[in-house]
Amino acid sequence: MAQQHAVWMHIGAGSFHRAHQAWYLHRLLQQGDDSWSIALGNIRDDAGPLLAALQKQGGEYVLETVSPEGERAYETITSIRKILPWDSEIAALVAQGAAAETKVIAFTVTESGYYLTPEHELDLQQPDVKADLDGGIRTLYGALTRILKARIAGGGAPVTLLTCDNLRHNGERFRHGFLSFLKAKGEAALAQWVCDKTTSPNTMVDRITPRPTPDVAERVLAATGRRDAAPVMGESFIQWVIEDDFINGRPALEKVGVELVDSVLPWEEAKIRILNATHSCIAWAGTLAGLSYIDESTRVAGIYQMAREYVSQDVIPSLTPSPLDLADYRDVVLARFANPYIKDTNQRVAADGMSKIPGMVTPTLVECYRRGEAPAATAVLPALFFLFLQRWAKGELPYEYQDGAMRPEAVRALFATDDPLAAFAADEALFAELSRSEAFLNLLRRTVAGLPQRLAQPDAALSAV
Repeated sequence: MAQQHAVWMHIGAGSFHRAHQAWYLHRLLQQGDDSWSIALGNIRDDAGPLLAALQKQGGEYVLETVSPEGERAYETITSIRKILPWDSEIAALVAQGAAAETKVIAFTVTESGYYLTPEHELDLQQPDVKADLDGGIRTLYGALTRILKARIAGGGAPVTLLTCDNLRHNGERFRHGFLSFLKAKGEAALAQWVCDKTTSPNTMVDRITPRPTPDVAERVLAATGRRDAAPVMGESFIQWVIEDDFINGRPALEKVGVELVDSVLPWEEAKIRILNATHSCIAWAGTLAGLSYIDESTRVAGIYQMAREYVSQDVIPSLTPSPLDLADYRDVVLARFANPYIKDTNQRVAADGMSKIPGMVTPTLVECYRRGEAPAATAVLPALFFLFLQRWAKGELPYEYQDGAMRPEAVRALFATDDPLAAFAADEALFAELSRSEAFLNLLRRTVAGLPQRLAQPDAALSAV
């Protein structure tokens, strides 16, 4: 009897997984290594049509990539061999996660899907977390509790729990959150099993992947002749750095360009502060300037200047020394954002600001003050977010804003106060120790006051970046 191959179960059926992790495992299959395949499912019933479409296509779909020069490539991805249909008990996820053939359980649930406070503790006041402590399965923690209990009942083979989201120290932070959840739930035996039989490597993932629009399928049909109900598109750039700490085997990812390292920290910090924070800065600024897309926002000279100054003046000094060429990385990132063929929306990138400010921006603010320097360039980011939230509170955003960590009633109450900016700056969840800093509040006041003029300037678009 042939030996059963290993399964990488992935939770989170969004575009990013299908343009990133699934692509790498597909490349291994292309090299003749068919020892691993992906089983894909979702915790919530918000990917039903996508999963149904993938099921009809045998898990296959076309990935379109496009370079900054407009070169498009098309590849049929074949690594997803099993679709795990959703039901209210996530039965298919539980069964697959319990199977001994499943050696990695990975997930993309976005930064807010970990429900962590700015101090990186599990936020036990979040309604979804409370529901799962009572036996629900709204969160990753509730789902994994159910999955791993079934795994133990079936023999309890070790398994790697791998987060693929833009969370600093993502493996460590997820693991701490999960163990805190199990403690609060009274699951001492499961918590001990997680400590003994799982690992959670830190990772850094990178590929800009917009939400697919109908024209992606049209281009796929024209280029390949294939009518694809679940195509995905992304930029040509891709990167994946993982700490090599898998407890029960792993795919030979080093053969397809994944960097397996002892510590992901330098790559992670550069990506979170230079790429992720700048991305959000451009999205908030572009929205305030009346623009819809990241590329057009990046090519506005004033917005480009804000982003470049933030990295050059404050981030690079904070991350130096580094094994990366940080100035080169900054330039590559801004060129990627200006790619006119990606059409990534400001709406997608602007999301989850309540998690992004403390996770991606506040560390640089704090480090600048500790160096004895006022973070004038970095202060632009929370100032933009303040004006963005102000528009939201007035109902004047041009789109629906999604933020898993935002408490809408609290934000509306903030803007109903006599001094909303002071209340915003005093939010410890956003600004940690700076929430008590008069200097920081005064810097924010000056920055917010000057932003409308900067955003209203009739800047000529950059012809090239």
